[in-house]
Amino acid sequence: MNSQSNSQLMAEAREVIPGGVNSPVRAFGPVGIEPRFIARAAGARLWDVEGKEYIDFVGSWGPLIHGHAYGPVVEAVCQAAGRGTSFGAPTAAEVQLARLVCERVGSVEMVRLVNSGTEATMTAVRLARAFTSRSKIIKFIGGYHGHADTFLVKAGSGAATLGTPTSPGVPKEVVADSLTAEFNDLEAVRLLFKANAGQIAAVIVEPVCGNAGVIPPQDGFLQGLRELSCSEGAVLIFDEVMTGFRVGPSGAQGLFGITPDLTTFGKIIGGGLPIGAIGGRAEIMKQLAPVGPVYQAGTLSGNPIAVAAGLASLRALDSELYNKIESLTSRLENGFRDNLAKLSLPFQFQRVGSMACLFFTEQPVINYAQASSSDTERFAAYFRAMLERGIYLPPSQFEAFFISAAHSPQDIDLAIEANLGALRTTT
Repeated sequence: MNSQSNSQLMAEAREVIPGGVNSPVRAFGPVGIEPRFIARAAGARLWDVEGKEYIDFVGSWGPLIHGHAYGPVVEAVCQAAGRGTSFGAPTAAEVQLARLVCERVGSVEMVRLVNSGTEATMTAVRLARAFTSRSKIIKFIGGYHGHADTFLVKAGSGAATLGTPTSPGVPKEVVADSLTAEFNDLEAVRLLFKANAGQIAAVIVEPVCGNAGVIPPQDGFLQGLRELSCSEGAVLIFDEVMTGFRVGPSGAQGLFGITPDLTTFGKIIGGGLPIGAIGGRAEIMKQLAPVGPVYQAGTLSGNPIAVAAGLASLRALDSELYNKIESLTSRLENGFRDNLAKLSLPFQFQRVGSMACLFFTEQPVINYAQASSSDTERFAAYFRAMLERGIYLPPSQFEAFFISAAHSPQDIDLAIEANLGALRTTT
């Protein structure tokens, strides 16, 4: 156990790190308390520097589908590190990981590995613009595609939580070609195509909006985007940084039966280590240098340690694992719904696969405008009450929580019990 408390560490961190954190949502500002500094983790458990234990439903924001310190991933990382941490040169393992992604995701014919989801989405848009010789893109309000300038218009995730969906420092000229529509509003997308005929390079979408909570696509929405993109000559980009291999063995596109032109990946394909990837149709992917004219590079792209972790993680994803996680998540959902019904609280519990979110609102949530109607003060009180009971949730109303294969039925039952107690404190 660390000799310093969470509060002492936060005070020290603020002296050398802006806001004391290296990613804004970690600051716990929206929930009115200071963050917990994590000392270690194993399976479905976290321990902070003061020695308090938590059942973790964040899972490093999604990638830890096997849980923390998963044996095969740890072993793969150690073995890879022993052979060298970075070469800046090709390795056989890169080829294996790229082939594995191609085999499991039907729309992906070629893959380029990068270092983060932000790099992946940034590169996907650059590719789409080059391929179509157009400049404009359509994104969805509340959707978060990383912190590249192009995307910081009405963004979700931490930008939504902090109330700054458009960041200072982004020139107006950079975002002038970023058009926005509400998620699940296909007619708005049609109107944007009509008003910008022949100018739209791409539509980029989280097929499950996971950075404004969890907002599933309505029937026909993704298919409508596919049809509109085809008819208008635009590239359809699925941002599956969060959903890829999380909501199913082929991601959201496999779950919903839609074939995008390009897909961005992150999180899970690195087994919890920093990585990202772009994959898709070969004719588009071959626009990338050195084959084509679109420049993208990175010394650490395909880093051998991250690739080794990703191979170990993906190879262990099978139908048995997905069935187990579905059973656990269904158990959690049923328990939470029963608790909310007992207390007659206004809520929306939404989930896709092992991603879930509890909104404190009476109205259905099908877009960011409706998500933002949630009672965030009630959520903050609920979050604090759950944390006191040893349940670690995302510290924001506008984030998903995740169930892993490391959770046990007993963990789920403890979370349901804590949920009832926490809800009672918010009434």
